[in-house]
Amino acid sequence: MECSCSSLLSSNSMETIYSTQFSSFKPLFDLKSIPKLTSFKGISAKACYDTCVPKKGLSSIDEQQLGAADLVYHVNGKINPSFLTRDLRILDGFDDEYGGVIVDSERLPANPNVFASMLRFSVSHWKAKEKKAIWLKLPVEKSDLVPVAVKQGFEYHHAEKGYVMLTYWLPEGPSMLPANASHQVGVGGFVVNDKNEVLVVQEKHCAPSFVGLWKIPTGFIDESEEIYAGAVREVKEETGIDTEFLEVVAFRHVHNVAFEKSDLFFICMLKPLSTRIIVDGHEIQAAKWMPLIEFVEQPFIQQDSMFKKVIDICIARLGGCYCGLSVHQLPSRFDGKISTLYYNCIDN
Repeated sequence: MECSCSSLLSSNSMETIYSTQFSSFKPLFDLKSIPKLTSFKGISAKACYDTCVPKKGLSSIDEQQLGAADLVYHVNGKINPSFLTRDLRILDGFDDEYGGVIVDSERLPANPNVFASMLRFSVSHWKAKEKKAIWLKLPVEKSDLVPVAVKQGFEYHHAEKGYVMLTYWLPEGPSMLPANASHQVGVGGFVVNDKNEVLVVQEKHCAPSFVGLWKIPTGFIDESEEIYAGAVREVKEETGIDTEFLEVVAFRHVHNVAFEKSDLFFICMLKPLSTRIIVDGHEIQAAKWMPLIEFVEQPFIQQDSMFKKVIDICIARLGGCYCGLSVHQLPSRFDGKISTLYYNCIDN
């Protein structure tokens, strides 16, 4: 940024302005020791910040006083009321690989007034730098900063238990940022023992139409969990049965389910490694090994074309007339990670 020294205020002038405008605030530094202020042609006044702030760290009360006081500085040769120090500092952050900025959530100011001023100045700075977007992650302990950011044009992107993520698209035109996750992923474990019995459960909490229905163990996969691992875990949690993943035999895709999200549900064929059932009392009402034919003949399954088709596929797999998708771990140069690829592999 170019800067020129012109129209400077003397220390005496500063003392007069301070005493008349801000007599209710305790001085945080001796104005006589402040270097002469420069007028800035650009948007940044960081040079002022380094020379004007006191050497002693600011307390929370001092910070509030600074946030409330409108000190005087020169911008483009004119005297303007503004916040002399923290107001003119850019929020800490780093560039992402797509030309955006990710704000450092661990170095955010606690005071909403200070945050508002710094955020406003940062947005202007990053616009001038032709950045594409701003990602602002606000932890739950700083949730009072959320309305400040929203008021300045930030939009909700997603939220987790410990934070809310907001975004700001800087260029003109529609936002090109990726949307929040659109799907939830569920798994079901189809487990059949050597007696041709299916492992089934009755859920404690279910819709009235499902009361009394015996179904396969199901659930959602956890964050960063593989589909095959999630199926094995859910069966273990609900019934206490240890299993080995064999194949994905089918999957269902449906839209506008929970929270208007889409749902992917994978039916997995599992091999039992134990027989003793231990029911999860929090979620499951009952669990048992049920003869396959008795399971299939339940009225609900017979009357539902999708469930009936799923059972037909599983029975075909048991009879060797169908081959599902098995798991293969393969490296990829695309992202430098080991990926799990599910595909059909027929053994002659």
